[in-house]
Amino acid sequence: MKKCVPILLLLVVWIQLFSGCGVAVRGIGKGFTAIKNSCLFHQGRHGELSKEEKKWAKIAWIYFENNYNPKTGLVNSVDMYPSTTMWHTADYLAALMAARELELIKPCEFDERLSTLLDFLNTMDLFFGKLPNKVYNTQTGKMVDYGNQPQEIGWSALDIGRLLIWLAIIKCHYPIYAEYIDKVVLRWNFCDLIDNCGTLYGGIKVHNKIQLYQEGRMGYEEYAAKGFQLWGFNTTRASRIDPFEKVKIYDIEIPYDSRDPRKTGTYSPVLSMGFLLDGLEFNWDRTEDQAGLDSHHSDPITAGIAERIYLVQEARYRRENIFTARTDHQVSGPPYFVYDSIFAAGYPWNVISDSGEYHEEQALVSTRAAFGMWGLWKTDYTDCLIKVVECLNDPTKGWYEGRREKTGGYMKTVTGGTNSAVLETLLYKVKGKLLSNRGSSGCKCDNEYIKLWTTDPFREQGKCFPLERKGCLEQISK
Repeated sequence: MKKCVPILLLLVVWIQLFSGCGVAVRGIGKGFTAIKNSCLFHQGRHGELSKEEKKWAKIAWIYFENNYNPKTGLVNSVDMYPSTTMWHTADYLAALMAARELELIKPCEFDERLSTLLDFLNTMDLFFGKLPNKVYNTQTGKMVDYGNQPQEIGWSALDIGRLLIWLAIIKCHYPIYAEYIDKVVLRWNFCDLIDNCGTLYGGIKVHNKIQLYQEGRMGYEEYAAKGFQLWGFNTTRASRIDPFEKVKIYDIEIPYDSRDPRKTGTYSPVLSMGFLLDGLEFNWDRTEDQAGLDSHHSDPITAGIAERIYLVQEARYRRENIFTARTDHQVSGPPYFVYDSIFAAGYPWNVISDSGEYHEEQALVSTRAAFGMWGLWKTDYTDCLIKVVECLNDPTKGWYEGRREKTGGYMKTVTGGTNSAVLETLLYKVKGKLLSNRGSSGCKCDNEYIKLWTTDPFREQGKCFPLERKGCLEQISK
């Protein structure tokens, strides 16, 4: 890993130069730019986009132009297929902010797109009138099942958590939309979604009733919990790394979720993307501690796991000459989605479906994982890794899912998640972490509208917002 020591020495020299006059002062502008963009102040890469990087951003944004549905404001989660989830709606919000900040679109186009989406979110049908359905048809805005047939099927706590993150980020960057964003969240009933101790629950429809299940595993669970934290909820249980065990891969200890899938019915693979999103969006900081330098992480446990997940993938390349950038991803045919893991079901570098079936042929150098690693770690390995994926795109469609690890061939599936991740990474390079305590207008972030609503005794109550809750009995008993 590259160190900051030489830059610190340069800083001392340049400060001394500032004390003089004339030519020395005129010649140090580039030096201070180098310091500003260095690892002294930032994790990973930082600075203006190069000509090539601007081209990458434009290719990624093409996906969102091609798959936009102006009637609903929604974007297809997979190229030209009119369906989306709340997770992928958050992907679109991330891409939309990046497009505005990187000047790929004009401010008024941003306003129209965001306003149309907020209008939909404020009027869309909710599962059992409580929460966003798992899937929506992007053309009609109706609740659908995974086959895109009209049906309310349930909700995903992880998807809602990511949407809460991006609603909060947009609200902080552009406070003029805060009222309308608050009104989106005020429609939802949180009583079954998260309990007083911070456990996240998904819900499915069974015999016309709601059946709850604990949702989330290490990485994505803690990441989604930060979305609920941003809106004032206690997420004690969802934010815990426990229960976990460790496995050594190339002498690097990798923690993994130790819950038994035979008992829980859910596999717990170690994946990159949850930790990469946490780094890009939060800088691996606690939600209540967003001040300070991006080179410091106030959530050291998550930052430490992310570092190990990066290092073990670099180590695989060093030891076995296999370029590695792994995470969950779409596939073009059955099983349509796989966990392309660092560790899963007892084996390193395992590729499994939701049912636990082995799919070695679906292993990828994932485009979105490669971009995320390139953005967050400025190393020789990520310099090489980005070259492995930099041609994996169609300028008329967007970025492909990745390069097949086994054969080198392209997996030409094109998705919103991958193109959003490319844009997030490039925006991160320019801006640093994407959550900010102050918006681009300089206005301080707050929840004023939602606070007024939820504290007014004459307003509708009973949706289990934070101020309505009594506290966690587990904590009280201790």
